[in-house]
Amino acid sequence: MTGCAQPRRERHRRERDGERRERRKRERERQRERERDEALHEELLAPDERVLLQARRDAERKAEQTGELIRFGIVTTLLLIFLTPIGLIVLLVGGTKHFKHFYRLWVEPRMRERYLREEVDKRVHAHLSGERQELESVHAHSMEELSARVAHEIRNPITAAKSLVQQMEEVPGAPENVEYARVALEELSRVERSVSHLLRFARDEELRMGVVRLADVVDSALETFRDRLVRSRIELEREIDGHGEIRGDAEKLRRVVINLVSNAIDAIDNSRPDGGRIAVGVGENLAGTEVWLRVADDGPGLDAEALRKIWSPFYTSKANGTGLGLAIVRKLVEAHGGVIEAAARQGGGAEFVAVFPRFRAEEEAHA
Repeated sequence: MTGCAQPRRERHRRERDGERRERRKRERERQRERERDEALHEELLAPDERVLLQARRDAERKAEQTGELIRFGIVTTLLLIFLTPIGLIVLLVGGTKHFKHFYRLWVEPRMRERYLREEVDKRVHAHLSGERQELESVHAHSMEELSARVAHEIRNPITAAKSLVQQMEEVPGAPENVEYARVALEELSRVERSVSHLLRFARDEELRMGVVRLADVVDSALETFRDRLVRSRIELEREIDGHGEIRGDAEKLRRVVINLVSNAIDAIDNSRPDGGRIAVGVGENLAGTEVWLRVADDGPGLDAEALRKIWSPFYTSKANGTGLGLAIVRKLVEAHGGVIEAAARQGGGAEFVAVFPRFRAEEEAHA
């Protein structure tokens, strides 16, 4: 009888072990399914919601670990008081486990954050130092190039004027001295004009900001070219699509328009004696966030070298130009938070487009 019962008990034990393994297997599968569902749900969350969920999980783990640590401390304290040997064993075994959890949840994140911050600071400092050295090198090179151009622009007219005055001194009564004097004055006027433009380019001009309609600025600037356009037989196309309200200095913006239109007229005068066409436009992007100003002509256009150097101080293709007009234009546009680009038009001509942030009354009220 006993021999039959032994195999039966062994069979029952194996069956129970098998059932327990099956239950644990099903529990693990359900746990994995829950984790997959949570991961899928987390992927669908917005970034701020995902951060909030992770923060909530961390807080729950810390709260749970803190509760376990408090319970362990109470039990261990009682055992140390009443059953000291058992209390020491529990403290040694359980304390190690709780210390690991405490370290992982409370100490390790702070140390990781501290080391990460130190490493980031060190690398950022090294990166900024490299960038600063590079910028200083570029700035020094730019200053050397600018100084050389300034010296060239001023020295040549002065040398020419000096030579003419010396010739007048050698023969005081020569009839051509009147012409020499006129040319010398023109050269000195050129120097004065270059210095004036250079000072305007170098100094930071104060902007009197206000709400400006770019369309009104364009109309005011174009009025100054009425007679000149007729003399040059240039057809003007005014393409105004909206008022184009921006925050800016109306007088400085007017100077931008005048400079761009004047350059367009000069380009046509020097290449097309029979006249040409200039288009000046104002509009807004579809989102209503930007206002653009466009000046285009059908003159000779811009080659690759001109496009590369056109914004550089003292670069000019005009015989009597200072080369600072477009540099000042770019500076004024950027002072208004805008950008300006130049391009060669297909079929000939040049195009300049400046883009400014559009004025929004609600943003102004909020500010």
